[in-house]
Amino acid sequence: MKETLLIVDDEPDMLSFLKRAISAEIDCEIQVANSAGEALKLITTFQVGIVLLDIKMPEMDGMELLSLIKEKEDSPTIVMMTAYGAIELAVESIRKGAYDFITKPFDLTRLILTLKKAMEYHRLINENQNLHRLICGKDVFQNIVGNTNKMQEVFETIRIISKTDATILITGESGTGKELVAKAIHQLSNRCEDKFVVCNCPTLPENILETELFGYIKGAFTDAKHDKKGLFQEADGGTIFLDEIGDISGNLQTKFLRVVQEKEIKPLGHSKNFKVDVRVVASTNQDLKEQMIANQFRDDLYYRLNVLSIELPPLRERLEDVPLLVGHFLKKYTKEFEKDGLKLAPGFMDALFRNPWHGNVRELENTIMRAVIMAKNRTITLSELSSDIQEKCLVTNGINHLPYREAKEQVLTSFSLEYLANILSNHEGNVTHAAKTCGLERQALQHLLRRYGVKAEDFRH
Repeated sequence: MKETLLIVDDEPDMLSFLKRAISAEIDCEIQVANSAGEALKLITTFQVGIVLLDIKMPEMDGMELLSLIKEKEDSPTIVMMTAYGAIELAVESIRKGAYDFITKPFDLTRLILTLKKAMEYHRLINENQNLHRLICGKDVFQNIVGNTNKMQEVFETIRIISKTDATILITGESGTGKELVAKAIHQLSNRCEDKFVVCNCPTLPENILETELFGYIKGAFTDAKHDKKGLFQEADGGTIFLDEIGDISGNLQTKFLRVVQEKEIKPLGHSKNFKVDVRVVASTNQDLKEQMIANQFRDDLYYRLNVLSIELPPLRERLEDVPLLVGHFLKKYTKEFEKDGLKLAPGFMDALFRNPWHGNVRELENTIMRAVIMAKNRTITLSELSSDIQEKCLVTNGINHLPYREAKEQVLTSFSLEYLANILSNHEGNVTHAAKTCGLERQALQHLLRRYGVKAEDFRH
């Protein structure tokens, strides 16, 4: 969805010029207003994200309009326009909540960069507000977090297939949540009162995996001093989840086929087969079709397992869910480690968006858990992340395609946010002491804090 920009100026020629110039550089919806009253109506009518507001206007000037807009809940981000001789007013507007100001006559390049930064800032503010919007229903389904279309399709598939007893194959990269999906299927099934048994196939050698799954009788091998039930018998009446089934040997594939096809198992050393009433849910992060072509996976077992299937998308294909996931894990681990009240520093969420997350949701969860554990103050900064994650999250990873000035601005913004967060953390939110350490006048540091949306009180104990 495109951002909506509202331009407010009492000069029609200026409105026309700005709309034409901005639309040529920024892909956004543009509304214009030649008075404060008209601007307020448009803000009420449209979901305005950014306001480019002239200070000098008749009837109600930009300063008054700024105050009215900032009173609204979820107010837009505002950039002020002013003549060169009215810099003091522009600085005052920042004290009242404006994001930044730009002077007339315009440097068009600086205007465009300022608006792009304001849009990025507005997006980050919205994302941080959504961190605590963890509602049941649409965003969290059976402990699976997601609000993208792809995840909603997964949730709907789970609802439909959980009521059957058919075998299910869950595919997806490592860390995408395949076990959570298997648990959700079990919890929504008619077998929910019975056991949900998990077997992680790649973690055990073949001979041990076989005895774990099918059991054995006393004397079946040297150390078999008593009979032992296998996991299939343990799961009788319930569900067994065979995690990463693509890693099992050909010999075990044959025995799995018998269980899926005949609903019976044969413990090691026993001459008799035993019937089991078990629903099989299997998962894999491998391409089983390619394995079949290479004769590494049995065709008949694949088709028995793949009666119904669910494919989980990698995190990089549903980045819109990152804020929800971060909020979920933040809530979980601040409670677990008794660190209530932790917040994310400005720029933290933006950095997370730049990580490719090859480990998917599991990697993101581990990242947030570590950040919560390592947090020294009430605000979590990038310094709380491991060095390899910091490297992946560096803003420079995603700027090579940008014009030089825009890339420079992004790097400067990222640096400033991290620097300000760290200096305030070191001085527990004391602006005077922080300013002295970084060699700035107190007023200059306050201006930077307002410009980048950093609040000193968030760093106070």
